[in-house]
Amino acid sequence: QVQLVESGGGLVQAGGSLRLSCAASGRTFSSYAMGWFRQAPGKEREFVASINWNGGSTYYADSVKGRFTISRDNAKNTVYLQMNSLKPEDTAVYYCAARPSAIATYAPRYDYWGQGTQVTVSS
Repeated sequence: QVQLVESGGGLVQAGGSLRLSCAASGRTFSSYAMGWFRQAPGKEREFVASINWNGGSTYYADSVKGRFTISRDNAKNTVYLQMNSLKPEDTAVYYCAARPSAIATYAPRYDYWGQGTQVTVSS
């Protein structure tokens, strides 16, 4: 069992930056692939970024490539999402997720989810 708690969301102006954190419980965190997803009002949850167990492999949605960076610190049981050059269309609730297997971009393949953190980008 893995419990995930996101933090770091907030209100930022367009062009600004935020760093989201996702703290995980459990001693097996380092064996999990992690992902970030987001859901805007009235829209489906969409993939943002994912990272494999040791950080050696990452994958990004085209909409955030070059602006967002996913990373992890297994010693701290934490995964991060650095978000730069934020746009109003990045406004959403951001969720982190974990799966005890290879990196994935499809939400149903993740077994554990956090409660989400709101990111609002004003124009």
